[in-house]
Amino acid sequence: MIQLKISKKDALMWFEFFAMLPEDEELMVNQQEIVYATFAQIEAAIEDRNEKLKKDIKNLKSLDKRTLYVGDDKKFPQGCKSCLIGSGLSAVRKTNKCNIECKFCYNYGELDDIAPIGEGLWEIGGTKFYEKDLDLLLAIQTPPTGLAYVLLEPFMEIVIYYPVIKKFSEAGVYQHLYTNGTLATEENLKALGAAGLNEIRFNLGASNCSDKVIEMIGVAKKYIKNVGIETPMTPEFFAAFKQKKEAILATGLDFINCAELHLNPNNIDNYAGEKMYIARRGYISPIWSRELTLKLMKMADEEGWDLVVHDCSNDTKFARGLNLSGKNDHWFGASNYACEFARIPYEVFLPILRDERFVFLEEEALPVAYQPLRI
Repeated sequence: MIQLKISKKDALMWFEFFAMLPEDEELMVNQQEIVYATFAQIEAAIEDRNEKLKKDIKNLKSLDKRTLYVGDDKKFPQGCKSCLIGSGLSAVRKTNKCNIECKFCYNYGELDDIAPIGEGLWEIGGTKFYEKDLDLLLAIQTPPTGLAYVLLEPFMEIVIYYPVIKKFSEAGVYQHLYTNGTLATEENLKALGAAGLNEIRFNLGASNCSDKVIEMIGVAKKYIKNVGIETPMTPEFFAAFKQKKEAILATGLDFINCAELHLNPNNIDNYAGEKMYIARRGYISPIWSRELTLKLMKMADEEGWDLVVHDCSNDTKFARGLNLSGKNDHWFGASNYACEFARIPYEVFLPILRDERFVFLEEEALPVAYQPLRI
């Protein structure tokens, strides 16, 4: 493969053609090179824009070259450290239901079709366990540096979580839990703290910065040591956060994880028409997601917020995969970071290629072998 600095005009022409092809039609090798060259051109331009935003953040920090953040080092979430520098973060799954539907949800459109874990069972590391099996698990295997309770909304049946959290707490395992917060109460937050939960993360974007959820963040801080927000960074969340910034900061939360929104076949149609890029031929994201994160980090740094704002970007997800593979003795370079589409959705890249304001950093004419056939 030769190095292609394809022009945006040529990239648009080819991608309009690729978007019209039947789903089962394979591209020729030269056409694949055009696709990858286009992705590289878009990504390089996005990276250049992000680098300029980073330079505006005076006190930008790095966690061992794996992710970026601003704020008090002591408040960087331990759950994220498990992912990025620890022995890994194991998912504990139980609840297959959610009480709301968010357009950024990776299970959008299939929330009623998520298979149950099983009566009385918990899924840990892909294996089903009864609560009585946890002593056996802890006796045989060394736990990871962290456990996370995920999928879908634990507060739908939060009372059954208490004894499991207590068991792992007694074994010295660091645990955190994700929630949209709409079902949280002082009673169940106090019970989670008493059971030994170390960290709770509120997806504040799921409720559009609901006053009730903001209140529960403050309540959680009374009973659980580490409390934060973890939300896909979207324009809606960014606007709502700025409007309610003072109330949110007054809760005393420890961190805000700004997740770069990446899209899968379930939720990508909710963002039709947005300008997209693909990172390392892996995650597909709207270009505004990380830009908004960096703008929020600049705001936090300049205003001296007493918390950490973490750039949980596609770069961070890539580092996470490398760390996990390295800690589990996989081969050098192994990672679970990958594209979530069986076939590249060429059409989603047309808006950015049609945007006259978006330019490639450098362009060259395509070699003859990469030009369309002329009849």
